Amino acid sequence: MGAITTNDLTAWAGPWGVSFARNLTPDIATGIGSWTEAIFIKALRTGKDMGEGRAILPPMPWPGIGQSTDADLKAMFAYLMSLKPIENAVPDPISPAGERVPTMSSPKK
Repeated sequence: MGAITTNDLTAWAGPWGVSFARNLTPDIATGIGSWTEAIFIKALRTGKDMGEGRAILPPMPWPGIGQSTDADLKAMFAYLMSLKPIENAVPDPISPAGERVPTMSSPKK
């Protein structure tokens, strides 16, 4: 089944519900600035938010990216951390039942 999206490609709707493009800048409050390299790699290898939370949803192509070498994933993380942090709070995904699916803000203890 296909997906529909907004014109600016920030929201996607499909059988999983509605997902929103994550802030991948190193902003600590709204982006991935609090993530470690290990969390980033675990997330892309497991398909889980922060490597242990809810599923990473489309349009993020984590299955393919997660097969990258450790060196490539470390380079991707280093690049993302080199970007200017942009404060941009993104809504949590919405399940097919219309419920918000929380995004983790810190790793589980």
